[in-house]
Amino acid sequence: MDWLAPVDAYCERTGPEYWSEPVNALTNLAFLLAALVMARRLRGPGMATGRVLAGVLFVIGVGSWLFHTHANGLTGLMDVLPILTFILIYVFAATRDYLGARPWVAALVTAGFIPYAAVTVPLFAQVPGLGSSASYAPVPVLILAYAVLLRNRLPRVARGLAIGAGLLTLSLTFRTLDQASCAVLPIGTHFMWHILNATMLAWMIEVWRRHRIG
Repeated sequence: MDWLAPVDAYCERTGPEYWSEPVNALTNLAFLLAALVMARRLRGPGMATGRVLAGVLFVIGVGSWLFHTHANGLTGLMDVLPILTFILIYVFAATRDYLGARPWVAALVTAGFIPYAAVTVPLFAQVPGLGSSASYAPVPVLILAYAVLLRNRLPRVARGLAIGAGLLTLSLTFRTLDQASCAVLPIGTHFMWHILNATMLAWMIEVWRRHRIG
C-alpha cells in the first residue's frame, strides 16, 4: 500500500491540492476550541482523566486537519487513531467511574471494545448507504447501552449519555450524506460531522466532569 497516495473521499475535494477541502479543513477548529473550553473546565483535583480526554480531543482536531489538507493513507491514520484512543479512554472511565468497576475490570471491558467493533462494524456495513460511517456506528449503540445500565443508578449520567448518543447519531447522518449531497451542495455535509462531533465529544467529557464533582 502506498501510504502517501492521494485520497479523494469527500464531496468537497476536487484534487490533491492542500486547500482542496477548505471548509472540511477549517471546521476542525471546532475540535480545538472544544478541547480548550473543556480544559478550562477540568481544573482542580480528580480531573486527570478528563484532562487526558481534552488533550486527545485536541489531537483529534489536528489529525483531522492533516487528513483534510494532506489527504493520504498516512494522514488518514492520524485522523482515525486519536478517535479510537478517545473511545477507549472513555470506555475505561465510564466503566470505572459510572459503573464502579475496579480498574482491572474496566481495562478488560475496554479491551473488549475491539472484538465488539470487529463483530458489529461488518453488520453495520451491510446497511445500504452507510458506507465508511459503519466504522463509527457501533459507538452510539454502546453509549446507549451504558445509558440503559445507568438509568436507575445514575439517571443524570444516563440522560447525558443518551444526549451524547443522539448528537453522535446526528453527526454520523451528516457524515453519511456527504457524497449523496454533492449534486445539490458542492461542499458536501462532512463539515457538519466535524462541528457536531466536536460538540458531542466535549459534551461526553462534560457528563463525566459533572459526575466527578457530584
